[in-house]
Amino acid sequence: MEDWVTIRNLKKKNPNIGTRELARILGISRNTVKKALKSDALPLYNRGEKKINEAIEPFVAFIKESFLKKNLKASRILKDMRSKGYKGSQYALYAYIREVLKPIVNDVSKSSPEAYMRYETAPAEQMQYDWSPYVVQIGGNSVKINIHQSILGFSRYKFYDVSLYVAGSDVYTALEESFIFFGGVCERIQVDNATVFITNASKDNLVWNPRFLALCGLYGIKPTRSMPSHPWSKGKVEHPFSYLETHFIAGNTFTSFEELRTRLKAFQDEHNLEMHGTTKQVTKVLFETQEQAALHPLPIHPITGELKRYVGFKEEFRKASADCLISYRGNKYSIPHYFASKEVWLRVLYGTSLHIYSSRNKLIASHALSLKKGEVIIDKEHFSGYRKESQFDSQALSISRLLKRFHNYANIHTFIDNLKVAKRINPAYHLYKIANLFEYYDDGDCIMAMEEAITLSVYSFSIIKGTITHKTPLRKEQLNLFNIKLPQENIKRDLGDYKL
Repeated sequence: MEDWVTIRNLKKKNPNIGTRELARILGISRNTVKKALKSDALPLYNRGEKKINEAIEPFVAFIKESFLKKNLKASRILKDMRSKGYKGSQYALYAYIREVLKPIVNDVSKSSPEAYMRYETAPAEQMQYDWSPYVVQIGGNSVKINIHQSILGFSRYKFYDVSLYVAGSDVYTALEESFIFFGGVCERIQVDNATVFITNASKDNLVWNPRFLALCGLYGIKPTRSMPSHPWSKGKVEHPFSYLETHFIAGNTFTSFEELRTRLKAFQDEHNLEMHGTTKQVTKVLFETQEQAALHPLPIHPITGELKRYVGFKEEFRKASADCLISYRGNKYSIPHYFASKEVWLRVLYGTSLHIYSSRNKLIASHALSLKKGEVIIDKEHFSGYRKESQFDSQALSISRLLKRFHNYANIHTFIDNLKVAKRINPAYHLYKIANLFEYYDDGDCIMAMEEAITLSVYSFSIIKGTITHKTPLRKEQLNLFNIKLPQENIKRDLGDYKL
């Protein structure tokens, strides 16, 4: 390019000089001189379209935003990418930034907001989500944490959460908690190309993570991703992270993970009470007046009226031992004795607590995770009734528990009264065991078991336990092992019939 300028300047000053003489003066070939004089445009070197490294391709949008917009260093970008599942080399990232992005920086000012058109959405149209890693001081130690953020595109109403890890269960938990916090969901959710969302990020063969799709399907929200050609499409969720870093992370220390989470929630609430620079309104006020009512409702169980929670993220099965313990990462944790020798689901919440679910997805136990190895963590309540009890709750207390929980069940009094008659020798035992058993099952399952008991006139704890555990109503024939014709109603006889 410099030769082109020099050649044309010399020729302009010396119109009569020939190409041969120009070539001799400049020490270049005559053909180069001829091409320069023939071309009226500055010759630009074109490398052609460079193929993007396969490992880099899913993160192109994230790299562009981090480097061009956030001005982050390549080492910081590499760290963030690895936290999002990047498996490629450091060299591949550095080469992409050097060969593709730095030429853009040289030609375009990085601080030109006019170069990008702001994209606004209607109320309840779009929600954006992302997470960002930080290192903070907790109890005097440097601990890597991950802040999750969900934001409604219209009002900018924000939800923050924190976890020690960013496995699928952590991300899906944060998303579900944000849905509950907002009290509903938008039409769609904007995410990046992380593997917790997308298993194949190819533009021509996009494959969503099936677990993420299951979560979206349950809550009725459409997933969309940020395309590589539009790296700022998640700008609404990216901007607040810099504010979070400067106004919450920087300079703060925490005594425990619980304190960190509590203070993060307080920061969230304060931030939502501030006036937003773009909307020119207080975020919470705009959410409550214009967006909240437009959100789609959360899924509610038609019988119990409870929120349907997503449980597909529980990745690990365990079979409990006969002594009511399950193993997890070198430690043992107790579960209620009703689930001895049965399979259960495990879910780690925020990297700090272990939640244990029955095979029917009912939460049956929770423990704080131990960071040591070889520990046995016991909740004594789990073993209540494991062996033969010397005492049971009073009959009145067991009845009170059942009446309080199933006050909307029309036949609850019938069930209790019939049980007391059928088990008149020791009704307190069966009432106590049944009341405890029902604690670990949904109302609908418990009512199904009681209906079966009333229908079959069978009130034994062991049979009710079998019915509710297998969720298969018993048929009367199953109780008649010898194929004897069973009476259809109670038969009363005069004692005189039995005289010799």
